[in-house]
Amino acid sequence: MDPYSMMSCTETPLKPLLFGVPDKYMILILPVFAYWSLSLFFYALDEGGYLSKYKLHTPAEFLKRNRVSMQYVVQDVLIQHLLQTILGAVLAWQEPETYTGCESRDIFAWALWLRNSFIRILPFVPFIGIDGTQLAKQLSIPIPLVNSNSSWSPTAHEILAANFIYWTIIPAFQYLLAMFFVDTWQYFIHRAMHTLPWLYRTFHVRHHRLYVPYAFGALYNHPLEGFLEDTVGSLLAFKIAGMSVRQGMWFFTFSTIKTVDDHSGFRLPWDPLQFLTDNNAYYHDIHHQSWGMKSNFSQPFTSSWDRLFGTIWKESKDETDARYERGKKSAVQVYKEE
Repeated sequence: MDPYSMMSCTETPLKPLLFGVPDKYMILILPVFAYWSLSLFFYALDEGGYLSKYKLHTPAEFLKRNRVSMQYVVQDVLIQHLLQTILGAVLAWQEPETYTGCESRDIFAWALWLRNSFIRILPFVPFIGIDGTQLAKQLSIPIPLVNSNSSWSPTAHEILAANFIYWTIIPAFQYLLAMFFVDTWQYFIHRAMHTLPWLYRTFHVRHHRLYVPYAFGALYNHPLEGFLEDTVGSLLAFKIAGMSVRQGMWFFTFSTIKTVDDHSGFRLPWDPLQFLTDNNAYYHDIHHQSWGMKSNFSQPFTSSWDRLFGTIWKESKDETDARYERGKKSAVQVYKEE
């Protein structure tokens, strides 16, 4: 392997991933498409009465407890998507072209870093009972430090490890960092919306007109709240994590799918998003109930901040399910009386 040929490269524009549409515009399209597609899927289940045994609420609850029509919900979500798309289009227009072709050079640089890091820690490995010199021989690693201008060839182990760092470790860290930022951003804004009466009355009360959440209503918010909490928070996460446009495309789409799923009102046993974390449709639905509104602020990925600050719903599952059953019976009784 010629190290000098690996250090030089020729970059070319990255070809669009889907339908010939540049990634920097597909990043705007996919989340919106995912939102309405998944919402329509859950709407079809609801309207057709399919899998009703997995629903958290009954049709009577939907009719009697919600304080806003689906027409207004859809209208407000369209407004948020419009604002989101306009801002995204402006930023996308300024986004530089994404290039490819130099991945081998970057992997080579990681292999160089691994070689030098390995050599630097060799004097300390005897303290844990390992013969550093013998280990270096087994891995075919010469002892002297190297730099990017020296004539050296990375070993197969170093190339394998460098590839793993470049293609797996770094992207995984970026996604986890972005998820952590979104969880943090939304938790504290969401909690403030419930803690400060003016914020709740002016902005957040709109979202809580849906006591019985459904998929279309996932982004039913006051436009300013939705812009700040969802759009700005996600964009900051994207920038802070240093994601590529293509990474952002998948991150925004997954975040959208997770949010819609959490508001679907279904606890489907084969839905993987219901089991990845405990922050799922059941978890968030508790927050939408009058008796659970002061808890379960965390969204959309984990319940970490709720657990840390003691704002997680504390009743047992049996006690909570009993509350749901009383709510169902009460709605049916009101419906019959009318």
